[in-house]
Amino acid sequence: MNPYDADTHPGPYLVVEELGAEDASVPALAHGPGEPLHQAATRVIGAAAALDERHESVLDAVQRTQRLLEGIGRGEVGRAQVSYVLLRTALPELEDVLAQQDRAYGQLVESLSAYRRLLSSPEPAQRATNKSHRQGQKTRPDRDDDWAVAGERGLVALEAVAAGGVRFRRNAIGEDPYISREKAQRQDPAVFPQTVQRLVADGLLHQDTIENVYRPGQLLSLTSQGEAALRDGRATTSRVSAALGRTTTQTKSGALADSADVLVARTSLAAPRSR
Repeated sequence: MNPYDADTHPGPYLVVEELGAEDASVPALAHGPGEPLHQAATRVIGAAAALDERHESVLDAVQRTQRLLEGIGRGEVGRAQVSYVLLRTALPELEDVLAQQDRAYGQLVESLSAYRRLLSSPEPAQRATNKSHRQGQKTRPDRDDDWAVAGERGLVALEAVAAGGVRFRRNAIGEDPYISREKAQRQDPAVFPQTVQRLVADGLLHQDTIENVYRPGQLLSLTSQGEAALRDGRATTSRVSAALGRTTTQTKSGALADSADVLVARTSLAAPRSR
């Protein structure tokens, strides 16, 4: 049973509902500080707390606006002019806190998706299938973000950016980064903000820093090096799939050929030799 009330603590409530945890805390989601999963759990809990704060701000703004509307609705014309001025001030404030709540909710959803993705993936290992990517990397002995481009994470991010509408954003409360995608489908794999930061640092992605990082976010695009890495990644995936297909076909063909050879041998042994 969820220990949180969705009306008062929507952030922790969503965490428990989505992840099936006993409570919304980092120890309940991960162990071992410093590990990627622990970092992802910390971001989830931070995003949940930020959503709660935005939720309280929305409730306060709604209540203030409601009191103003009730006074005007009762026909209190003596204070009408003052009420109208206050109302004109309250409505933009309400719109602003609603926008902040929407951003906080979006970040929590992204954080939950990244956590689930990391939880279901094997131990992070450095990606070695994308030659163009490797050539673009600058070796640093203290680099600890190789997990962000392990497996298919780098290729997934490049594919998403190539589709368009991918933005790098930060939460206005905790400054935590997250990724928003206009064309994302429910079944699409998550794009980690750390993956995007790594690809930007490696020169595969361009981040439009002229735009506001909070809203609407900084649009991402492929560099020429990123386009080459994407082509190489797609070609590698195609070659692997083709190789697997040929292996299956050769196995079946080999079995048929062996059967045919056995049949010919048996026929030759059975036939009488002519003098």
